[in-house]
Amino acid sequence: MKSSHFTAGILAALSLSLTPPAFSDEPLTGLSVVEAEDLTYMREEEKLARDVYLTMDEYWHNRIFVNIAESEQTHAEAIQMLLDKYGLVDPALDAIGYFTNSELQALYDALVTRGMASELEALHVGGLIEEVDMRDIQEAIERADHEDIINVYESLLCGSRNHLRSFVDAIERQGINYEAQHLTQDEVDAIVASPMERCGGNGRKRAAG
Repeated sequence: MKSSHFTAGILAALSLSLTPPAFSDEPLTGLSVVEAEDLTYMREEEKLARDVYLTMDEYWHNRIFVNIAESEQTHAEAIQMLLDKYGLVDPALDAIGYFTNSELQALYDALVTRGMASELEALHVGGLIEEVDMRDIQEAIERADHEDIINVYESLLCGSRNHLRSFVDAIERQGINYEAQHLTQDEVDAIVASPMERCGGNGRKRAAG
């Protein structure tokens, strides 16, 4: 069984270590173990993205962060609906910056610390989150069997591409060339070179800039 690649990917980029969370070996409510694991973890993963962006907005007052945070809230709600549908426990806490999963708590703290260094660094934190999120959503799609879950993941993936485009645009408007942080440079370049997408479904993300 695979642990959270989202957390592992960002912790690797931040040179931190990860202790994988423990999960039951029994399938839950008609889902495979890995589907249940992915949904449960992704709920807090989407909250982490939202919370980081809200915190960066408070610190830097750059509208891009609050715009994308609003979309991340939609992401988190889409995952919550799936948790409710399949009878899984919702791990998300209401308070901004607080997480049930201790690794996500450490990750949030590390990302916020990095983003507080400068507004440009905060934009790069956004790019990193979206790159890792895209990789992990794609892997979750490949592990999923249920069409409703796959449809939500596809919408989240579409939105993450739009968000990466927005962050890269904000960075490059400052005269800085954006370099890939988790995806390959070719993958990032292909996304950035393509137009903003309309992402449907409960996982819809709108462009932000």
